[in-house]
Amino acid sequence: MSVSTAAAARTVCAPLPVLGRDVTVPLVTGGEVTYAALDYAASAPALQRVWDDLAAYAPYYGSVHRGAGYLSQLSTDLFENARRTVTEFLDCRPDDQLVFTRSTTDSLNLLARALPAGCQVFVFETEHHASLLPWQDARVTYLNAPRTPRQAVETLERALADRDPHGPALVCVTGASNVTGELWPVRELAAAAHAHGARIVLDAAQLAPHHPVSVRELDVDWVAFSGHKLYAPLGAGVLAGRADWLVAADPYLAGGGASRKVTRREDGGVDVEWHESAARHEAGSPNVIGAYSIASACKALTEAGFDSLVAREEYLIARVRAGLAEVPQVKVLSLFGDDAPRVGVISFVVEGWNSSHFAAALSAEYGIGVRDGLFCAHPLVRTLLGSDPQTQGECGAPEAAPGEKSLNAIRVSFGAGTPDEHVERFVNAVRELVSQGAQWQYRTEDGRCVPAV
Repeated sequence: MSVSTAAAARTVCAPLPVLGRDVTVPLVTGGEVTYAALDYAASAPALQRVWDDLAAYAPYYGSVHRGAGYLSQLSTDLFENARRTVTEFLDCRPDDQLVFTRSTTDSLNLLARALPAGCQVFVFETEHHASLLPWQDARVTYLNAPRTPRQAVETLERALADRDPHGPALVCVTGASNVTGELWPVRELAAAAHAHGARIVLDAAQLAPHHPVSVRELDVDWVAFSGHKLYAPLGAGVLAGRADWLVAADPYLAGGGASRKVTRREDGGVDVEWHESAARHEAGSPNVIGAYSIASACKALTEAGFDSLVAREEYLIARVRAGLAEVPQVKVLSLFGDDAPRVGVISFVVEGWNSSHFAAALSAEYGIGVRDGLFCAHPLVRTLLGSDPQTQGECGAPEAAPGEKSLNAIRVSFGAGTPDEHVERFVNAVRELVSQGAQWQYRTEDGRCVPAV
C-alpha cells in the first residue's frame, strides 16, 4: 500500500467506538497504560453502538414467543426483526432459514446433527476445531493443507470425484483462517462442491467481522458465525441457509418452543409435532438480547460501510506486516504466501523465544493483549510450525504435555475498533523485546506463563 493510499485509508474511516477503549491496566514495571486489545480473533470488543442499543432495550426485556403482555410482544417483535436484519446482512435467498444459536461451534454441531443418513463430509485439516470436529458421526474425509488457493480447489475436486456420487455430501470450509488471516477461495470451492453434487457450509466466524458475506454471491448452502467475533457480546451465533435438511432432521434440542403440538398416547407415551420453521432448532427461551446484539452489530457495520472498513484494515495489516518484517528473528506463518489477501489476523513465532513467554511479556510489560498457543486449530498450526521445537525459555507452551515438543505461536488480531496507536505500540514492543529481552522474570502457573512475583 502506498503512502497516499495509507493516508486515505485512515481518513476514510476512523476506528469505530468500542467498549474498553479507555481501560487502563497495570504494568509489572510500574505505572499503568491504556490496554491495547489485539485479540479480536478470539472475541472482539463490543461496539459502543451495540451496547447502547442493548441498554435502551434492557428495561423492556421479556419472554419471547411466550406471553400476551406488552413486553413479551415487544421482545418477540425485536427477536424476529433481528432475524430479518441478519438475513439481509447475509444476503440470504428468499427460502433460506436462519437459526439463532450460541456460537459458530453450536451452529456447525447443529448442522452435523441434521446431516442426512450416509452423508459424507469433506473438510480441510486447516479448519478451526469448530468446523473440524463436529462431523465425527459422519463419514469424514480430511483433506491435507493446501499451499495455494488453486491447490485447495483442485484438492477438493479430486476428493469429490472419488466419492459415491449417489449419496449426500457436504463440504465445510472457512472463509478466513483464524491462524493466518488468509482468505479462502469460497466461491470457487462452492462451484466445485456443486459440480459434484455436494453442498457446502461456510465457517464465516473470521470473515463476517471484516468483509461482507453474501450467501447468494458466494453460492454457499449455509453460513455460520458468532456474535462475539462480530462486536456483539452475550453468547449468540447464527446458522443460515437451506431449510430442507434442517426441517427433515429431529430438533437439535427437544423442548418448549420447538414443539407445535404434544399429545398423550393411549400407551402412555407422547406424540410430538415439531415446528418446521427456525423454531424447530431454537428450543427453550431464546437469547433475545444476544440475537439483538448481533442485529445491532450488523446494522452498525453496514452503515459504517465495508469499503471503508476494509481499506482501513488493509492499512493496519500492512503496518503490522512491515513492522514484523523489520525484525529478522520473526517468522510470520502463512499457507498461501505473502501476497495472499487476508483479514486482520497474523500469527508468528520469534527465534529464541517460546511464544507463551513472548505473549506474557507483551501483556505484563506493554499492556498489549494477544493470543498464544495453537488457536483451536492444532493440525494447521503444527503443519505451519513443522517439527522444530521452540526455545523453552522461562515458560512452556500451554498445550505442551510433559516430554512433548513445545510448539505454539503468537497471534495478533485487530479490526474495526483498533486505533493506530495500538498497532504502533505492538510493533515497537516486538522490536524492543527481541533486541533487549524481557525486563521481568516469568514462570509457569496453571499452564500459563505469568510474571514471577
